[in-house]
Amino acid sequence: QVQLVESGGGLVQPGGSLRLSCAASGSIFFINDMGWYRQAPGKQRELVARITSAGSTNYRDSVKGRFTISMDNAKNTVYLQMNSLKPEDTAVYYCNANTQFRGYWGKGTLVTVSS
Repeated sequence: QVQLVESGGGLVQPGGSLRLSCAASGSIFFINDMGWYRQAPGKQRELVARITSAGSTNYRDSVKGRFTISMDNAKNTVYLQMNSLKPEDTAVYYCNANTQFRGYWGKGTLVTVSS
């Protein structure tokens, strides 16, 4: 079992920045990759960014150049640095971790971009 706890969401003005954190615990040795997804009201959940255990990353096109995903192995934590935030980034952001056997999800943290 893997437990994921997100933090760092909140209200920010357009153009502002936030950093989300996802702390993993439990059977973290088996994690192959971790990522951030988001779900806006009335929309499907979508991948925002992903990082593998080897450090490879990928991003959805709309956040490239603005968001950065990183991993601190010593703290078992994945971060999502979000800069130049736009109102369309407003969503609940979920942390995801995948092992060979299954995927795990956190409960989510709300990010609201509004003036």
